[in-house]
Amino acid sequence: MAATPVLTPLPVTSVLFACTYNMIRSPMAAAMMRHFHGSRVYVDSVGVREGDEVDPFAVAVMEEMGIDLSKHRCRTFEDLEDTNFDLIVSLSPEAQHRAIEMTRTMACDVEFWNTFDPTLVDGTRDAMLEAYRTVRDGLLAKLKQRFPLTRGPTV
Repeated sequence: MAATPVLTPLPVTSVLFACTYNMIRSPMAAAMMRHFHGSRVYVDSVGVREGDEVDPFAVAVMEEMGIDLSKHRCRTFEDLEDTNFDLIVSLSPEAQHRAIEMTRTMACDVEFWNTFDPTLVDGTRDAMLEAYRTVRDGLLAKLKQRFPLTRGPTV
């Protein structure tokens, strides 16, 4: 009996992270991806709707892990200069719908990482920061699982 061939997925060389406003979730995911894989993978992020500026709580929790998000500028799908990505990771239902629309004219994979919107949490500054940390840490865990850190070739 012949063995079934194992199909190895093609390496991902470009990733677009998308959320609703490109103010919190997608900039955080893109910044962490750049931090860990920036020399091997092209990374960008956008939102479905136009956002004002990066959320200060997002900047604060990313700063805790040594990543500067303060210079991020919010952009939408319409602002993309290049739409050739190997993978679109959508982080909100609206972004998922928009990503699926893009696949009509572009050959790429789409993954939906439904990610909680931390702006829905009311409360003290500490409670808000904790909600943003939870989102950050959840995205970090998904990134490490989907794009494992490699140490190079083994002999």
